[in-house]
Amino acid sequence: MSDQKPKAIFEKIWDSHVVKRADGYPDALFIDRHFIHEVTSPQAFDGLKKRGIKVFNTSRTSATADHNVPTKDQHLPIKEALSRHQVETLRKNCAEFGVELYDLGHPYQGIVHIIGPELGLTLPGMTIVCGDSHTSTHGAFGNIAFGIGTSEVEQVLATQCILQYKPKTMKIEINGKLAKGVLSKDIILYVISKISASGATGYFVEYAGDTITNLSMEARMTICNMSIEMGARGGLIAPDETTFNYIKGRKFAPQGEAFDKKVAEWKKLVTDEGAVYDHVLRIKAEDIGPMITYGTNPGMGMVINDRIPTVAELKEINEQASFSKSLDYMGLEPGSQLLGKAIDYVFIGSCTNARIEDLRLVAEIVRGKKKAEGVEVWVVPGSKQVEVQAKAEGLDKIFEAAGFELRSPGCSACLGMNEDKVPAGKYCISTSNRNFEGRQGPKSRTFLASPLSAAAAAITGRVTDVRELV
Repeated sequence: MSDQKPKAIFEKIWDSHVVKRADGYPDALFIDRHFIHEVTSPQAFDGLKKRGIKVFNTSRTSATADHNVPTKDQHLPIKEALSRHQVETLRKNCAEFGVELYDLGHPYQGIVHIIGPELGLTLPGMTIVCGDSHTSTHGAFGNIAFGIGTSEVEQVLATQCILQYKPKTMKIEINGKLAKGVLSKDIILYVISKISASGATGYFVEYAGDTITNLSMEARMTICNMSIEMGARGGLIAPDETTFNYIKGRKFAPQGEAFDKKVAEWKKLVTDEGAVYDHVLRIKAEDIGPMITYGTNPGMGMVINDRIPTVAELKEINEQASFSKSLDYMGLEPGSQLLGKAIDYVFIGSCTNARIEDLRLVAEIVRGKKKAEGVEVWVVPGSKQVEVQAKAEGLDKIFEAAGFELRSPGCSACLGMNEDKVPAGKYCISTSNRNFEGRQGPKSRTFLASPLSAAAAAITGRVTDVRELV
């Protein structure tokens, strides 16, 4: 009988990757996979050049261009000067340091958190980092994945290790059957609305319960993706048969006997019975409805047929000033409903919801219908592979007939770093992960929602309860 105390899956993975530990200091953590892109890598590479250091392990480093890339005419030179400079810098750095780059035009190019899983680079039990906060997406495979700053990107490039204090653990257990029209995006928006945009600060979250285990891998990625939006360091889900079936046969995943051996190892990545978490939250699936945000952080969300709270209903007095400022920015009244609110743009994309399943869900609801007059709809696949698959399944024809514009892969209108910006004062229903002031363009106004809710709004031209359409 072992006297070792029961461990949560997070602790098992973390402890097995600690290279050096000393009281009062951060752990030196070995990193299995390092993803880089054009925005947070230039200064890191400059640091290596100044010190005459090589990339420690190029085989564990993967690069792609995603944040700044245009989603139209990708075969032409990039028009925007800053975007062009950043992508060209990434090309030069990857060539100089021998790092594999999935550049524009490459069949594997796409948003960094979408290409990792679809290529089989993201595997259970790993430690994964990227200079991007939504690295937590990869945790859906049962690994420790988190975003890092530029100086830390340099640290990992130089040493394949990173200095990190071990976070506390939180378990969010969700059980029960989801109602019709409710997707994984609604689950995570509901959770964040309950605990706030800072409610998981200092924690690494494990999602559990039968609602979670019944989700597809792509749905699980959406949930882990937005862990950061409640302040968590990251989020993970224990791997299971759904995980192994998704990974099997992917380009860089182990093959044949090697895969079977790995699965035997991965099956041990479960939380031990009796493991203690620093915090536990339990949620009933039937309490979750289609969600929408009304404010300027992802915690300001509600079920779509509910109403915006009033100042008097806020739990914390110190929230009142920011709440009023947020509604003023959004042009909304406390206590009012969003149902029926006219919208101008619909954005279906981002590392949260631009996978093939998301596009299929949207196509299903818009098949044979037309977008509302005056609404501009952008569908931006998360990778070249998703784009190719969507076209192979004829989804492009469904979008075209509905008046939706299917573009090429990239982060697009998730953030105002490329040409796909929402104009000032306009309302956009977005499947992305952040609704901060100006996030989708200066003075743009963002409602976060699921792909189904976004599709419903595109057809009706207003905020719509998708349960009326499905």
